[in-house]
Amino acid sequence: MENIVLHHIMPAVFEGNTNLDSEIWQREVTFTRGRRYLVSASSGTGKSTLCSYLYGYRDDYSGTIAMDGKDSRSFTVEQWCQLRQRSLAFLHQEMRLFGELTVLENIALKNRITHHKTATQIMQMLTQLGVDDKAHERVDRLSIGQQQRVAIVRSLCQPMDFIILDEPVSHLDNVNNRLVAQLVSDEAAAQGAGVIATSVGNHLLIDTDQLFNL
Repeated sequence: MENIVLHHIMPAVFEGNTNLDSEIWQREVTFTRGRRYLVSASSGTGKSTLCSYLYGYRDDYSGTIAMDGKDSRSFTVEQWCQLRQRSLAFLHQEMRLFGELTVLENIALKNRITHHKTATQIMQMLTQLGVDDKAHERVDRLSIGQQQRVAIVRSLCQPMDFIILDEPVSHLDNVNNRLVAQLVSDEAAAQGAGVIATSVGNHLLIDTDQLFNL
């Protein structure tokens, strides 16, 4: 996938609101593969909603989202599954880890589907983010910041044209933010992937090609 184009989309919940001052909603916006975007937002302006639209979880909006010129509303369940396995990586704001499973078990849930990373590569990513010593710990015994880093590693265990990161460093200090930013940058560069990261304050410290205020 080379581009995602938003054609004047507007969440249904905001319809009729004439006070929105957004560079995303009701605009023509193009995300291009290989480029890096930051979407800065205030709470309640639709940051996670936008991510859900891009990932195909929701379609309660007016306008269209075109992926390589095709209206995403026309995609079948099978097509969405293929996109999520091969083209679109996604880090949920709430991380969606399984607390009763270990760090490696959580990561393996995805990697068994994609077969994208070796065990050695996974450990290298955990080491880069400083959580390799937690590999065999249950996730519910980790701090929130450690869980966030584990979720980031899991999100990178797939082929991608774009990676969508919803508040990826909200629980991290600047040191760990930079470690995450470097890992994401390296993985995206290796695949020529685009990065779309959202934030309500603590921005991912990555060089960006374009900033949007939601």
